[in-house]
Amino acid sequence: MLVPPPLSLYVHIPWCVQKCPYCDFNSHALKAEIPELDYIDALLEDLDIDLAKYQLEAGVRPLHSIFIGGGTPSLISPPEIGRLLKGIEARIPFSHDIEITMEANPGTVEAGRFVAYQEVGINRISIGVQSFQDEKLTRLGRIHGSDEARKAAKLATEAGLNSFNIDLMHGLPDQSIDDAMYDLKQAIALNPPHLSWYQLTIEPNTMFYSKPPTLPDDDDLWDIFEQGHQILADAGYVQYEISGYSKPGLQCRHNLNYWRFGDYLGIGCGAHGKVSFADGNITRTVKVKHPRGYLNPTKPYLDKETQVDAAERPFEFFMNRFRLLEACPKQDYMDRTGLSLDTIDTNIQWALEQKYLIDTGDTWQITEHGKLFLNDLLAAFVED
Repeated sequence: MLVPPPLSLYVHIPWCVQKCPYCDFNSHALKAEIPELDYIDALLEDLDIDLAKYQLEAGVRPLHSIFIGGGTPSLISPPEIGRLLKGIEARIPFSHDIEITMEANPGTVEAGRFVAYQEVGINRISIGVQSFQDEKLTRLGRIHGSDEARKAAKLATEAGLNSFNIDLMHGLPDQSIDDAMYDLKQAIALNPPHLSWYQLTIEPNTMFYSKPPTLPDDDDLWDIFEQGHQILADAGYVQYEISGYSKPGLQCRHNLNYWRFGDYLGIGCGAHGKVSFADGNITRTVKVKHPRGYLNPTKPYLDKETQVDAAERPFEFFMNRFRLLEACPKQDYMDRTGLSLDTIDTNIQWALEQKYLIDTGDTWQITEHGKLFLNDLLAAFVED
């Protein structure tokens, strides 16, 4: 039997000052003022439609977390972010300990708004630093400098937030191992409760894809990860997912809900959603991608809606779950997919034989060996 999991909300703000050459997210460089009043109105109408369509009655599943991503959400003024949050809470109640995260760039003007965002309801900020070396920031197309990044982290510390995250990349163009360790040590010195430390990858439809930069080779990338992982561990950070490190108990609750195959509504340009129902159905949604289309009053917000068939659910569940390093309760598989353990018995047995997993009786735990061969492990759950 499928048991509807915790419910989160993702809000997408599509605008940036400029498009970074590595970015394949749904972001659009500013060419005029942001129509923030109209966009907040549209977001709330989008939410109204989803709540009615999927019969998410008030009080049945309160919101567990909200993540406002982009783009650069901190280009939206604090009063309008406040109006958005009040509008959301008026439509669907918040859990008593809801986590509300907003992404921000560490530009001076935006960082100075952190206290104002906290006052209207934001209790967690994710700061897109990427590097503490100005030359690397220029190569990445970032509009801030290293001093602004440090100042933003200090302002986040002083703002009274529950937590904040620093986004940091490694494997940057022409980056040495020493460069990568310098960046990581600079981030740790700012004492963020959470660090997202991830490798730059070259994605299609980006400037870096059409004009590839020189990146560190595989041996250097491995050394960067090994040395960096040890530095983070020595500083008291615990790796809880592939690229997520936090002080104990300060993991990103919104991300945990994603990776545990939880539910989330998605509102805004190109936002994705997933909703599970007690009758066994799982629905995925994608909203209209471009701001012009999304704000066109004659068009619907929904671009695509699909059902997750039973045959697809094992792969979808483990593709998310094995991103986390915690043990996976077997009961979660049954509750979140609505399937019995018999449906994956052969797949799990193969994974155990390959020493990719350990069976503890009530849980499956991915092994160190399994982490190295994660793609092979996940392929075992792909529908034939």
